[in-house]
Amino acid sequence: MSSNIVLLVRYIAWILVAALYHLPSFQSMGLDMRMNLSLFLTIYSSSILFILFFHIIFYGLWYIGVVASVAGKKPEIFTIMQNCAVLSIACCVFYSHCGNRATMREKPFDQKIFGWFSSSFWKSEERNTWLAKLIHINELKDQVCSSWFAPVGSASDYPLLSKWVIYGELGCNESCEGQSDGISPIYSLWATFIGLYMANYVVERSTGWALTHPISVEEYENLKKQQLKPDFLDMVPWYSGTSADLFKTVFDLLVSVTLFVGRFDMRMMQAAMSKNQEGTRGDLLYDHFGEKDDLWFDFMADTGDGGNSSYAVARLLAQPSIWLNSGDSEHILPRGDVLLIGGDLAYPNPSAFTYEKRLFCPFEYALQPPHWYKPEHIAVDKPEVPSGVSEMKQYDGPQCFVIPGNHDWFDGLHTFMRYICHKSWLGGWFLPQKKSYFALQLPKGWWVFGLDQALHCDIDVFQFKFFTELIKDKVGENDSVIIMTHEPTWLLDWYWNDVSGKNVSHLVHDYLKGRCKLRMAGDLHHYMRHSSTQSDKPVDVQHLLVNGCGGAFLHPTHVFRNFKTQYGTSYESKAAYPSFEDSSKIALGNILKFRKKNWQFDFIGGIIYFILAFSMFPQCKLDHILKDDSISGHLNSFFITVWHAFLYILEYSSVSSAGTLFLLIAAYLFVPNKLSRKKRAVIGVLHVSAHLASALILMLLLELGVETCIRHQLLATSGYHTLYEWYRKVESEHFPDPTGLRARIEQWTLGLYPACIKYLMSAFDVPEVMAVTRSNICNSGMESLSRGGAIIYYAAVFLYFWVFSTPVVSLVFGSYLYICINWLNMHFDEAFSSLRIANYKAFTRFHITRDGDLEVFTLAVDKVPKEWKLDPEWDEERETKQPHQLSHLRKHPSKWTASVAQQDPLATVRIVDQFVIQHTTTITESELNNS
Repeated sequence: MSSNIVLLVRYIAWILVAALYHLPSFQSMGLDMRMNLSLFLTIYSSSILFILFFHIIFYGLWYIGVVASVAGKKPEIFTIMQNCAVLSIACCVFYSHCGNRATMREKPFDQKIFGWFSSSFWKSEERNTWLAKLIHINELKDQVCSSWFAPVGSASDYPLLSKWVIYGELGCNESCEGQSDGISPIYSLWATFIGLYMANYVVERSTGWALTHPISVEEYENLKKQQLKPDFLDMVPWYSGTSADLFKTVFDLLVSVTLFVGRFDMRMMQAAMSKNQEGTRGDLLYDHFGEKDDLWFDFMADTGDGGNSSYAVARLLAQPSIWLNSGDSEHILPRGDVLLIGGDLAYPNPSAFTYEKRLFCPFEYALQPPHWYKPEHIAVDKPEVPSGVSEMKQYDGPQCFVIPGNHDWFDGLHTFMRYICHKSWLGGWFLPQKKSYFALQLPKGWWVFGLDQALHCDIDVFQFKFFTELIKDKVGENDSVIIMTHEPTWLLDWYWNDVSGKNVSHLVHDYLKGRCKLRMAGDLHHYMRHSSTQSDKPVDVQHLLVNGCGGAFLHPTHVFRNFKTQYGTSYESKAAYPSFEDSSKIALGNILKFRKKNWQFDFIGGIIYFILAFSMFPQCKLDHILKDDSISGHLNSFFITVWHAFLYILEYSSVSSAGTLFLLIAAYLFVPNKLSRKKRAVIGVLHVSAHLASALILMLLLELGVETCIRHQLLATSGYHTLYEWYRKVESEHFPDPTGLRARIEQWTLGLYPACIKYLMSAFDVPEVMAVTRSNICNSGMESLSRGGAIIYYAAVFLYFWVFSTPVVSLVFGSYLYICINWLNMHFDEAFSSLRIANYKAFTRFHITRDGDLEVFTLAVDKVPKEWKLDPEWDEERETKQPHQLSHLRKHPSKWTASVAQQDPLATVRIVDQFVIQHTTTITESELNNS
């Protein structure tokens, strides 16, 4: 991503420089922008060709064995380009201050004047004043140029090089007869830099200097530790117009919806292949926790987005215990014996790369897998308990159970099965799970049902059969059940005014009959808890908990503040993280930060705006705008022209009208379908109108700028290749070539050398090309242009229009998202995925007490660190303790800590919600039937 930003910055710099070198303001300040740019391009292209030729020769010498084997390492092309750029800039700076004077035949006139001025006008006691110092600056500059950076000599001093050098111009006040035979100081400086580069490269690669000066082992280890940083990926750019992952996600989703939904379901295959002596229960029911006196377990969901946020949560989960203060009480929360993950393990799509880099990498840094673990190992006979452990009840390390989310189903659950069901370790958490859904029997009559809703938002008939039989055979009348799903259907059904998960509702209402104490889910990347209110009616579920803060981008909470009922039961909001007020304020980032967070959106946004304004280029009749005397008159004429352009698009345009129609359809479909068609149409039209108006205004501003430059004779004065033609004239004057070196180089390179410089300079003639072609169109009509000429014109216009339009399209689209999320309560996913917020991360820790009550603590970190360093306590413990010790037995199990200690998750974690679910009292059979 950083390389893409660099390319974008270079592109904008190129466009701005091409515009600036046509302006006269720099010349009035003593800086000839055109000369420096031309000189830079000439030296830059020459340097690249020369250095590439040198590397080819040197590499050939290595190939035949003349130089040492160290030379076989090929240089990076970007390093060569960077060195040539620095070299060229240095030569241009020297030329700006010292010129290309080879000899000084007479003391410069301005220096005489300054000498007379300083000696006669100023008294001796005034020589040290600031004005006198300014006068002496020019003398000092001439002295530096003539003494410190003097030419190396004349061509006669170097007979062998006389035909291979560039000469300097004569430095005299009056007309100088003859030509200078002094070597150009610019050439001397360039040759010096090239020679230093070649000498350094030869010494470094041939003699192996670095290999003969090794540092000590201790110094090397310390240096290595200082340089170590985690290789975390950034948050997924959901609005990227250039991301291959996002295009693959869309493709996988289309394939999944058309192929797997209703046709092929991996859950059916799991059910068919899990039959054994105990039916299907052997692969789905895990009861080895049931005999414990108490149990701690954790829940998180929606991890595998940004590495910083995922690791921050994993680091907290991995700690042996967390010390917290809540009010006047202090809590010591041990690490969970079980980690439950509620789906969406990696974004944006399930693949080997995203699972390994976005899921496994942060978890392995937080809690390392055992030393015998091999990433490529496939677990074919799970559970593969560690050596010395005969059954699951004996293993005392943390274990992990996972259900898939909708993103895990985009490839038909293939990656999930490979990395979860066919592997034994997620970092230091043991994975005994064999299928995508499961049941856990916990102490004191508590159960966890992990349901796989796939892309149907519901369980299939095989899951339904398994859980109903389990309830009849195993779940007692006084037991309590926790149902874990990926999607919180209670919130999403309310938001979308829909009904989903009918099989799950049937299971809860007709089979559990009030024994479901808690439903928890992820999918929404925030924390919310709703609890049932006091009522005489039977309650199917007491508490509804959403916690999708495991690492993915943040979702708003204020959109769901009005949720109150589910299947006839009233609920009230008990906790929301972030708060409703904070959530609403965060949405403002769409106006202020949309482009900063989604700069890759520029690629598509700029193209869309250019298509909208395409048919309006060029605007030849702008006199009425420029001739008005008052500001109000200018503005009135300006917006009348914009309105006429809009009418022209509707009546005559083909490209722009087609683009507007396509954008209107896209905007209509983009509005959530929970609204009526009329409202969707109104919102879509307003959205497109804002974009179309912005595109037309930008078009007219660009045309006015070009027209103004033409009228002031800054553009459209010469024609194509004006920079190159101008430079060839100036070059012959200031860089004499009496021996014909340029002609010989042109002949030997078959014209490549001048052609490279010519077309490099033409890249900075884009404004001139645009202005000249525009004038031709306005004078003779579009029909006078050839197809190639039209392509060149519109390409030149696009290069500038794209730069001007990208900030505006991001501002308009970000404002649309802000208005929709805060005023209309829609686009909760689109408006917050754009912000890519890594902060506000949380997980929930549960404790089944000896009395059978369930204590619930939700722990959160408001701000996620962006910089990490090697934890010295982890490193010391790793070196001093047994090297093969399991990581969960260490006091400091996580490899990285925040670079700033005060920002580490262990220092900033806090409790944002805490409550207790009482153990179920004895229920008579009649009460159970009534419920």
